[in-house]
Amino acid sequence: MSVSSPIGPVLDQLADLALWEAELQADPIRVESSLVSRLARVPDRRRLRGRRHPLPVVPVLTACATPVVGNDSVAAIRQWAARTSQEVLESLGARRDPLLGRSVVPGERTFRRVPADLDADALEVATCGYAADVVRGIAPVPVIARTPGPAECEERRAVRDTARNPAPAGLLPGVAVDGKALRGARTADGRVFPVGAIAHRGGVVLGQRRVPDKRGENTVVKELLTPLDLAGMVVALDALHTTKKTARLITQTLHAHYLLILKGNQPPARQAARLLLTGTDAEFVEATDVDDDRGHGRVERRTLRTAPADATLLPGARQVFRLRRDSGDLDGVWTGKEIVFGVTSLPADLAGPEHLNFHERAHRCVENRLHWVRDVTFHEDSSQLRTGTAPRPLAGFRNLAINTFRLDGRANIAHARRDLLNHNDAFAVYGI
Repeated sequence: MSVSSPIGPVLDQLADLALWEAELQADPIRVESSLVSRLARVPDRRRLRGRRHPLPVVPVLTACATPVVGNDSVAAIRQWAARTSQEVLESLGARRDPLLGRSVVPGERTFRRVPADLDADALEVATCGYAADVVRGIAPVPVIARTPGPAECEERRAVRDTARNPAPAGLLPGVAVDGKALRGARTADGRVFPVGAIAHRGGVVLGQRRVPDKRGENTVVKELLTPLDLAGMVVALDALHTTKKTARLITQTLHAHYLLILKGNQPPARQAARLLLTGTDAEFVEATDVDDDRGHGRVERRTLRTAPADATLLPGARQVFRLRRDSGDLDGVWTGKEIVFGVTSLPADLAGPEHLNFHERAHRCVENRLHWVRDVTFHEDSSQLRTGTAPRPLAGFRNLAINTFRLDGRANIAHARRDLLNHNDAFAVYGI
């Protein structure tokens, strides 16, 4: 062999690569990050043949890219990831090219294939588990550098609304169960319809499961809520979930409280609640709460009255309530009225009408604080990934990004995305 032959150095590099890969298998993630360590536990379901990149690399880079403005597609995410520094790639255990002598970022096809083959349930456990780690104090609260100068208008409005509508004393933490269809996304067994458990205050996603359509929401309630520690909390659900089975699950198994809506699917219970709440305003003056709100070009008045109930209505039932929503223009003319009935396992000494009114309003805000953000700010419904299992993992990464901003106390997600100006800021959010 000639002295100047390149074969010798190449063999040395291959030997170094083999040693590096052996170390990688023993310790695939070498960074102190709650998110990275959790994503490393997602099982790798790829075939051994053709596998070149360690699995955690793509989910971690996707998770860090999604919060950045403009990264709403796989192509944009990969383009952003291509500028990742060597230091970060090496800490994540990215594949090292022996010829180039440097760590490389997977190609766009890999960024498309990996989400399509991920265990979506395990991924959602990892991403929602990160938020739980932050809430419990196990992981540091994510910090996103703010634009210098006065607070943005949405931030000021959030502070003003909190001061105008403070939470009543003794309010228990609440969780809403709600679902959202991914427009155009389909699999062999139906549409992609993730159902999530979302905290009333803060809008943080605590867990998520997928069903074929909205009618299947009640089939995953047990699977969704059981892993969560909901003892002593209030779980608010739509009328679709108003069943004896759900009531028993929440009160007896989860040791929590429910707040359920009574509609046409429970005619006897709804009629019983109507009779218990029938009477003049003077008769219910001590059991009525009125909440006025003004904003976004309209006014709204929410009047909620309560009455005692028992388990003959629904397992664990302690109160029924009637909520009347009057809405109108700023000129003071009322133009709309809606009346809904509901039942709760909360006793009157633990939750009065002002508490139930607050919980019911917070449940409605989930639509604006989560689903609207994913549609408008992250352009979820415009995504071109509409088949296979890829849409669901990408929705999970968007939930993770929203959780990150909410945990940092940001009110305007679009504004917060623009604050992530460079790669180092995005990786630093998750301690990478």
